[in-house]
Amino acid sequence: MTTPTDPLVSTEWLAAHTNDANVKVLDASFKLPGVLPLPKDDYLAAHLPGAVFFDVDAVSDHSNPLPHMYPSAEQFGRDVGHLGISNADTVVIYDAGGWVAAPRAWWMFLAFGHGNVRILNGGLKKWRAEGRPVESGEAKPKPATFKASYDSKRVRSMQQLIANVESQAEQVIDARAADRFEGRAPEPRAGIRSGHIPGARNVPYNLLFDAATGTMKPLDDLRAAFANAGVKLDAPIVTSCGSGVSAGVLTLALYRLGITDTALYDGSWSEWGQEKGPPIATGRAGG
Repeated sequence: MTTPTDPLVSTEWLAAHTNDANVKVLDASFKLPGVLPLPKDDYLAAHLPGAVFFDVDAVSDHSNPLPHMYPSAEQFGRDVGHLGISNADTVVIYDAGGWVAAPRAWWMFLAFGHGNVRILNGGLKKWRAEGRPVESGEAKPKPATFKASYDSKRVRSMQQLIANVESQAEQVIDARAADRFEGRAPEPRAGIRSGHIPGARNVPYNLLFDAATGTMKPLDDLRAAFANAGVKLDAPIVTSCGSGVSAGVLTLALYRLGITDTALYDGSWSEWGQEKGPPIATGRAGG
């Protein structure tokens, strides 16, 4: 197996390539419902030069009541084209530095057939800490044509996960905090039960980056976080979380470890945890 290209780029690299015509920068910052100011307002106040806002809620299937589910390939291509991105571009995605939504957007691009996509290590937090320039207001990109094709192998549905509870063919790793995973804390979304998918493992996504700098931890630390949770890196993996966003942090960390064929459970706990959803487990993983 060939070693994948590291999806992360440094602030130094991006600063040197900000003016490249085919480098397009996206701010994919995201917050849980009810947290203010809104990510779009944060973007308008300060963003990387030329960056366009990628709204995880907008680039989604609006016919689905679940939060920000994957759109069709046609819609993804149309929405991304409106952001000024073509198939020939190098896309660099960042978020505020808390590692929430940039990996989700990165995985969406990969799932829709665009391999030339990277994540800014440290995001806006590291960029600003280094005194680099920011802009305010909204960028006005020139629309481009983006043709998307959907790779269903990168995404899982609830039906597939229900079958997997029986077969245990794939390890499910949940990115939520331990108290939510174990059912000791209420979910942030109303009407959602507390607990986890039976058989799932727990690797809270905040274990994988350095909160002080916003950068992702070294590969040995990433490997240890999965090993400590009982994850076998040589067996199939599906990532999950609250609503299919922070699961991408696990997906990214695994990708950096050379495990590029994972899948993401799009509905995640906002789907599974509904009142009439499938059986749930509480307590520690494997308990």
